[in-house]
Amino acid sequence: MKPPISIQASCKFKDVRRNIQKDTEELKSYGIQDIFVFCTRGELSKYRVPNLLDLYQQYGIITHHHPIPDGGTPDIASCCDIMEELAICLKNNRKTLIHCYGGLGRSCLVAACLLLYLSDTVSPQQAIDSLRDVRGSGAIQTIKQYNYLHDFRDKLAAYLSSRDSLSRSVSR
Repeated sequence: MKPPISIQASCKFKDVRRNIQKDTEELKSYGIQDIFVFCTRGELSKYRVPNLLDLYQQYGIITHHHPIPDGGTPDIASCCDIMEELAICLKNNRKTLIHCYGGLGRSCLVAACLLLYLSDTVSPQQAIDSLRDVRGSGAIQTIKQYNYLHDFRDKLAAYLSSRDSLSRSVSR
């Protein structure tokens, strides 16, 4: 099961006003166990939900906060951490939701990275097309995000190789 992608609970998006309490209760009723949030703390304050992460936890939802600037990309070490955490959620059949503010840029970027991370046969363009089929043509919003996906496997391999060689030299 792929993690669902969502807009931020309790925000106003395209003339739709969300209710934080109702949205969180609805997520819980769907059985959501883990939520990955890519909004920065500044965004959470700006959109008047500074306690959103705490609210998720109060509802018993494990909250993974990995802030990524709007329109941006995570550094490869952070992305690797996100991929490893998502892979554990999937392996353990946990109902997992990923979200940023609008559910198109950062969330779709991470979902596309996950497709590339989990399968060597999926191309970056196939990952993008899959997300656009599900979320619409606005998925993967910036050139920076598009290029990140096309460079993802090379950057990940280099990062994992350097991380592995560092751990080998430290253990000697």
